[in-house]
Amino acid sequence: MYSAIRANKRNTVIIMMVFLLLIGGLGALAGYLYDDYFITGIVLFIAIIYALIEYFAASRMAISMAGGREIKKQDNPTLWNVVENLAIANGQPMPRVFIIDDPSPNAFATGRNPRHSYVAATTGLLQLMDKRELTGVMAHEMSHVKNYDIRVSMIVFGLVSAVAFISDLFMRMAWFGGDSDDDDNGSAMLIFGLVAAILAPIVAGLVQLAVSRQREYLADSSAALLTRDPEGLAMALRKLQANSRPMRRQNTAMAHLYINNPLRSGFFSRIFSTHPPIEDRIARLQKIGGEM
Repeated sequence: MYSAIRANKRNTVIIMMVFLLLIGGLGALAGYLYDDYFITGIVLFIAIIYALIEYFAASRMAISMAGGREIKKQDNPTLWNVVENLAIANGQPMPRVFIIDDPSPNAFATGRNPRHSYVAATTGLLQLMDKRELTGVMAHEMSHVKNYDIRVSMIVFGLVSAVAFISDLFMRMAWFGGDSDDDDNGSAMLIFGLVAAILAPIVAGLVQLAVSRQREYLADSSAALLTRDPEGLAMALRKLQANSRPMRRQNTAMAHLYINNPLRSGFFSRIFSTHPPIEDRIARLQKIGGEM
């Protein structure tokens, strides 16, 4: 488990480097196409500032985008007590607790470290789960906190959002800046700009997918060890599978944060899902249960 935490801290640095390389690559291409490398410096400067802002603000942005409202113990004693007991059992600080008004059963955790962490559950999840199942779900989210998955996920969230935003700007620059006295040069600028703007978000999405799937397996295993009740989480996953529905507020940059895929189902969403199949997760939990 400690090796997983160390790996997550290394992954944070690697992902930040990927983020800067992607943005820097777009800036360098823009400088080349427009024969003005001042553009490259501006884009890199913006990327660095954006990365710093994301490090401190992305978790609050994620909660806001999901529509979460912070609660205290008196607002929902069951959820609060479950989270508090798990925090004590796991030896970690009590995170801030949020509820999202959404009938889709789901939950996520975010933050930059255990001392600055947030957990959120939807009203749909609270209505669907009994206490044993809710404990399994929140143990999964608390494990994301303990394992520093939240820091990695937060950086990925910022990376995908930033690359999509800057790629969109770059596409507009390529489209409206494609006219030139040299028609061939103008066409080349347009083609290069469009290709770069299309490929950059795909690369960012692949990073998001690769990071998220293994983190989900690890959080399931950690939750089973924390509660000593892998069947409780397995029961919750079965309910999530049977009652899965898209979230009202959908954002692809946030999809990897949730315990279950919050997006509309479809062929491409299944292939490029940030979540491993629930059947595989349940099978792994049952194997852990058999070994306990």
